[in-house]
Amino acid sequence: MSRIGYKKVVMPEGVTMTQDGNTITVKGPKGSITRTFRPEITVKVEGNVVSFDRKSDEFKPLHGTTRALFANMVEGVHTGFKKQLNLVGVGYRAQMQGQKLVLNVGYSHPVEMPAPEGIKIEVPSNTEIIISGISKESVGKFAAEIREVRPPEPYKGKGIRYLDEQVRRKEGKTGK
Repeated sequence: MSRIGYKKVVMPEGVTMTQDGNTITVKGPKGSITRTFRPEITVKVEGNVVSFDRKSDEFKPLHGTTRALFANMVEGVHTGFKKQLNLVGVGYRAQMQGQKLVLNVGYSHPVEMPAPEGIKIEVPSNTEIIISGISKESVGKFAAEIREVRPPEPYKGKGIRYLDEQVRRKEGKTGK
């Protein structure tokens, strides 16, 4: 059984938290995030340490989730989150046109993806994409949407993959 809900969150220097009922706003050097939590979980602030408590064991799963979401908010406004993607395939390339990411990944047309609010996209080379932002949820979601355009296939290994992703290769057909 997990006890993540009982772990305390230490607020780094430069990060502040304000609470208005169930709505918590965390501000830091990278920006601010606001999220509304369920009323069954109570928040206690003692100096720069934040702890969470639940009303009963019925809300055990919600307890750990709330603490993890809050910890991600604090980390996001302090250091931020980053996902890196690689394009593998002959002729596969990515480029930025204003606020749009343009992908040429083997289709008859280029795929254009506008950057969501709060997300920064960098293309250091034409086969690398770096997505960064303060919200772990939105960074991961946008990275998954980009990967979904051309997921890696198991026979040749072509496609869009995360930097640390391993693609299991399959053997192709054998002729007689």
